Parts: sequence; structure tokens; C-alpha cells
Amino acid sequence: MKITISGPPGSGTTTVAKIVCQTLGLKLISAGDVFRQLAAKRGMTVEEFSKYAEENPEIDHLIDQTQKELAEQEENVVVEGRLSGWFVKDADLKVWIFADPETRYARIANREGKELTVARQETRLREELEKRRYRKFYSIDIDNWTIYDLVINSEKFDPDTIARLIVLAAERIKNKIKAGQT
Repeated sequence: MKITISGPPGSGTTTVAKIVCQTLGLKLISAGDVFRQLAAKRGMTVEEFSKYAEENPEIDHLIDQTQKELAEQEENVVVEGRLSGWFVKDADLKVWIFADPETRYARIANREGKELTVARQETRLREELEKRRYRKFYSIDIDNWTIYDLVINSEKFDPDTIARLIVLAAERIKNKIKAGQT
């Protein structure tokens, strides 16, 4: 079973992906972890590294290609990242998690110990840079949710409930696959 979990910063994708992995006993591949590790190695913040990546397409290509290749090597995996639904073509279940921007900014501020105004400004900039990069490098409109099988508003459900919804959907798909249906 291959599952992709995508969404904007602060929507809860990482938290949910970890719960789904624990519940189903699947491996986790996270683009965000790779991106943050590369930023830290260069002594940059995520925002600084986002700007750097906009001018250096090899960064995005490296992250995306690495995530894609790792996912292709696995049969049972959760691939978490903004573009994972676009790059993991053979995913059995593609999930998009979203929330109102102000909710996401507050979550990021809380998680990172920042003032809300700082988190809002940084996240808006990050999302704008990412949107431009995705369009420029891949011709992807990140706001196009039509590729996803399941779209969930994380303001309405806590992470455990969202994970249960994903697990339920994954089990239904797995049973259909076993039965030879698509």
C-alpha cells in the first residue's frame, strides 16, 4: 500500500503521516524532513533555503527525485510532502490535508515558538516562493486538488481522527485490490 499525504505548511500532514505509519506499520518518507535537513546543513532557515532553492532548481529536483526514487523502491510506504501526490504516480491513495491560513499560521507559530505575525509573514512568503517554483520547474498548480482521492479539512478533525479516516480509506482500497477490483 502506497499512500501520499500532502498539504500546505501547518495543515498537519507530518503529524498525521506519522500516526498513519504507526497504525499501518508503514515506512515514512518525508520531503519536509529532507528539505529542513538540507537547509540546516547550509546554515539557513527554511525561508532562506526556499529563496535559495528558487534560484537553484537542483535543490527541488534533488528532493523530489530522491523522494520519488525512495517511494518506487517501497511497496508499503507513506510519502509525505507538498508534491508527493504529483510525483508518486503509483500511489494507491492520495490525500490532501488543508486548513484555513490563519489556523495554519497559528500552528506554525506555536510549533516553532514564533510570534504569529512572524509566522504569518514567513509562511506567506514560503508558500508564494514554492508556488512559483512548482509552476516554473514542474508546471504544477499546487492549488489543483483534482489528483487527490481524499481531501480533509484539519480544522474539523484532530490528527488521530484524520489518520483513522485515511486508514479506513486505505483498508477499503486494499480490499478492492485483493478482490481484483479497481
